[in-house]
Amino acid sequence: METGKRRGGLGLHGWCVAAVYLPCFALGFSLPLQRPQDCTSQQYYNPGHLSCVQCPDTQRPRQDGASCECLPGYKLLSKNDNSVSCQKCLDNLGVTIDGWNCIKCPSGLTSYGNCQCSSGKILVERDVNGTLLHEAECVDCNGSDPSFTWPDTSGLRCERCHQTFINKTNSCNCYQPNILSGGICFNGAGHILSRVLSTIRFGQLGILLRSEWLSMHLQASAAACLLYSNQTACQALGNMCVMNMHSTSPQIADACGLFRYIYTNTAALGVVHSITFWRTNVPWLYYDDQPGLAARVLTAFPFPENFSFKARNTNIKFLAAVYDVRGKFIGWRSLNGGLLQLCPDIAKRLDAAFIFGTTYEQKCEMSISKLLRDNPEPVFFDVYVAYGGSDGQQNIWPVPVLNLNLQHNDQFTNIGNNINNWILTRRIFLVDSLSGRESTLTGLPRVVRIASKITISISLVPETHRGTIYPPLMIIEYTDVQIQNPDNQIVPVSFSVQYEINQSDFLIQTDVALGVLGGLAVLWSLLKTAAWKRRIGSQMIDLQTVIQFLILYAGVLANVFFAVTVGIGFYWLLLFKGQKHVSLFLPLPADEKDFITYVSCAFTLKALQFLHILFSQLSIHIFFIDWERPKSKPLKSEGGGKGGIFPVSIWRTFFIANEWNEIQTVRRINPLFQVVLVLFFLKIFGFENLALRDPSSSLSRDMQDYIAPSSRILRYGVAAALWLALGCLQILFFSGIYERFVEDKIRQFVDLCSMSNVSVFILSHRCYGYYIHGRSVHGHADTNMEEMNLNLKREAENMCSQRGLQPNTDIQTFQMSISSRTRAQFDRIHDNFLKNRGPSRFLHSSTSISEQSTKAYHTMNKFLSSFIDHAFKDMDYFVKDKLLLERILSMEFMEPMDRSIFYNDENHSFSNVLFYGHESTLLIFDTLFFCVIDIMSQNFVLAAIFTYLQQECFRRIRGAVGQRNLASKTLIDERFLI
Repeated sequence: METGKRRGGLGLHGWCVAAVYLPCFALGFSLPLQRPQDCTSQQYYNPGHLSCVQCPDTQRPRQDGASCECLPGYKLLSKNDNSVSCQKCLDNLGVTIDGWNCIKCPSGLTSYGNCQCSSGKILVERDVNGTLLHEAECVDCNGSDPSFTWPDTSGLRCERCHQTFINKTNSCNCYQPNILSGGICFNGAGHILSRVLSTIRFGQLGILLRSEWLSMHLQASAAACLLYSNQTACQALGNMCVMNMHSTSPQIADACGLFRYIYTNTAALGVVHSITFWRTNVPWLYYDDQPGLAARVLTAFPFPENFSFKARNTNIKFLAAVYDVRGKFIGWRSLNGGLLQLCPDIAKRLDAAFIFGTTYEQKCEMSISKLLRDNPEPVFFDVYVAYGGSDGQQNIWPVPVLNLNLQHNDQFTNIGNNINNWILTRRIFLVDSLSGRESTLTGLPRVVRIASKITISISLVPETHRGTIYPPLMIIEYTDVQIQNPDNQIVPVSFSVQYEINQSDFLIQTDVALGVLGGLAVLWSLLKTAAWKRRIGSQMIDLQTVIQFLILYAGVLANVFFAVTVGIGFYWLLLFKGQKHVSLFLPLPADEKDFITYVSCAFTLKALQFLHILFSQLSIHIFFIDWERPKSKPLKSEGGGKGGIFPVSIWRTFFIANEWNEIQTVRRINPLFQVVLVLFFLKIFGFENLALRDPSSSLSRDMQDYIAPSSRILRYGVAAALWLALGCLQILFFSGIYERFVEDKIRQFVDLCSMSNVSVFILSHRCYGYYIHGRSVHGHADTNMEEMNLNLKREAENMCSQRGLQPNTDIQTFQMSISSRTRAQFDRIHDNFLKNRGPSRFLHSSTSISEQSTKAYHTMNKFLSSFIDHAFKDMDYFVKDKLLLERILSMEFMEPMDRSIFYNDENHSFSNVLFYGHESTLLIFDTLFFCVIDIMSQNFVLAAIFTYLQQECFRRIRGAVGQRNLASKTLIDERFLI
């Protein structure tokens, strides 16, 4: 049937019927919501009807709340319709145990209306064939020899009494001075068992609490263990000692005091598996408390099995012998699946804790109410590591426990790094909500104790190359929580596995490397300081010299720290991730502090060097020498036939100044591209996964895989290596391809100077600087396009002289060591201009200041051009090549006494006053900045953003302040710099 026809088939009658019945259906589908707690004292909850049902007047709800039962004194009565009602018995009659009859009672009634017998007697309501007696009888159980019987727990039959009664009194009565406790009879007169303290100690809260559980079971368990070697009782006693944190005090008969007493007095029974700490019938709780014993237990014998990252034995097989609180052995359980992990997670991530070499951390916050629901009674674990023997037999090795809550003589002996004070134990639990109950076992506990922090520590045997480890150590810390509002109370919980190795040899090697390289850094800094002293034309060692030495030493020492830290990071990255047979583990986070200190020193010192370079570049002296001369041509004036000359155009100088302004922040590395590229490899390619504390070298991880915490050393190694590699690739591409086939702004600037007939005179130090010879070989450059093209053609066809400063040379760039006389004359001209622009500037008009600036410009231009042309006999110079050693050391051996020295420089060293010439320093500074931000934030994206912002900020500062300095030193109005 088509949909349209079905919709149209409903006639008028159908709509009327629907209108009548739909409200009824709507009401019929609605029902009231009732919960078991909504029922009154005379109602029970029927889950089939999801509602409360009223009990008849002669009945009341059962304790389980699932149905009704007769009131006390009422018997059951069956009706013809198979229903059941209740009928009251006569006042002098009681209700039989089965509830169907009334019977005369020999004595009183219970609160339920049943007959009651005195102690030692059982109730008999029927004869042997089941006939109901006229009157119930109370029959004595024969407690004498040979029967030795007493009533069972139901009080309906006689059974043989416990053997301890028979042994002590030859009857079923426990007479004085014997003690009845926990269903056994023992003689405790003058015995430690008569001084039992049923208290539990909560050291974190400072509370000593009477425990209802210990009051009921401690004395009996101790007696059964000591007197009768009952293994279950001994296990239960051991559990109560564990609940008391293995804490002991002299002459105190608490749970651990009783256990230690029994342990000492059962030495004659022998030991288990030849382990001296494990006595027969007594659980193994302690490794004893001898000084230095912990060190021998943990390091005397290596674990018998070797482990690997790549082949077999990549998982550690932890097992646990599990006991309930009453001492019953539950069975063997694997720790896989989160047996000791309170935080919930999927099985794959929980089991990753036991992959060898994987640092595991799991943290969460657990609700107290959930812990109480899931752990009504504590469960106890003896943890072992399973391994295969040489004969194929499966063996186990016990895992010692360092309980940080253990108190020995009221002292927390396990807190601290002094291993000689440690007392190692064995058994643990996760949640104890039982011992903290004071008066009843059914209500909420006053205090609950939770294993809030569990750490399994695995140490590698030194100088091993086969993955040999010492026995694992389990470190556990409990948190005592005083119950107030369980639904709103939470407790932080963590489970971790860490791997460690003695780092002392590595630290010594690092210190040696830093010491040797630091000594060489001192020598190199002294050489650089000597070169600086020569370049400023000073021979005296003063405070300025010391400061300069410290700044230079900071830069060199920063390179030392950087080289060592990058080497360390790359060393750990390659060796840890690449090893098959394990010979080293990563340093723990606490052991990375020295490394972080080295990185911080490298960054701080490099930042100081960078700021010094920035300040130096922003304070250089620079001047553009215009070689253009006025052209002699007759000019027609308005007044007649007077002759004149064309003035030299200043636009060429403005053009060169703007080009210089543009290249001040040019770099061979594109900062934005560098940041994006680094993030691409780290986040998209997955290189950041190499920094995880696990043996995997995979760059991709599944969503369900456990992601180990990062190592700061590995993060630094990966980030620094990647940043340096990509930076160096950019430099190689820029230098080898882009500058060769696209554009080379530095060489283009030199060519542009030649075409503009403008030279550049730069002083980076008082008596040292750079010279770019831009004098045109054509005599003038202020010409039209036709003549300019003709000049270029002549130069291309070698029809004119070469561009070099000296005849028949092409070298246009030089390093200068100028004499003090030359520098004094330069300063005199420049200072006169500054003096004219000083306070007296307010007395002059803007036209006067402009005229003074123009005059100063022409004076400086004339002086420098004359100096280059050898016009001053007392301020002359000569040109030479630098020696090989001078080029290597970047210093000058000759001092310019009478004449200045121009050194041929084909490497365009004038870029040292630009960002371009300090690319290595900028690259290292950016690398350190990126790594330091990442170390602090553990976030590569955030580090990349801050690094780019830093680069952009300093680029703008360099450009803005450099432009202002350029205008000041070249005597060019800043308005012409764009």
